[in-house]
Amino acid sequence: MLPTECLCTRLRRASRGVSKLYDDALHGVGINVAQYSLLRHLDRLVQPSITDLADAMGLERSTLGRNLRVLEGKGLVVLLDGIDRRNRPVALTQAGEQALAKALQAWSQVQDDLNRRLPQQQMEALNALLASLSDDSPTPAP
Repeated sequence: MLPTECLCTRLRRASRGVSKLYDDALHGVGINVAQYSLLRHLDRLVQPSITDLADAMGLERSTLGRNLRVLEGKGLVVLLDGIDRRNRPVALTQAGEQALAKALQAWSQVQDDLNRRLPQQQMEALNALLASLSDDSPTPAP
């Protein structure tokens, strides 16, 4: 791999490496880390609309829609009738709840491993740095 000064490239490489750890752990459940995140959000929210779910996850509606279709095809989520297509509520199915319970164990193992790999002080610093780069963080004044 070529070294680079580009922060975006380095963050994407790190993200792919971490995502691969989670994806490998979740493989036995039949979902990937993006799908796990979607299921977790659905578990935490009460039948959100597609628009509300996209906002909560920080995703474009089109990206969320593609992921929902995959999970719907697997029988893990269901789109309920709503006022219109944008406001259709989304819910976990019983199979989705079961998959999420299994996935939580796999996710926890990776989470624990990553927490062991970085000392607590570095993990706290990383979390703070990532929060400062997220879309919803305030931009510091010049």
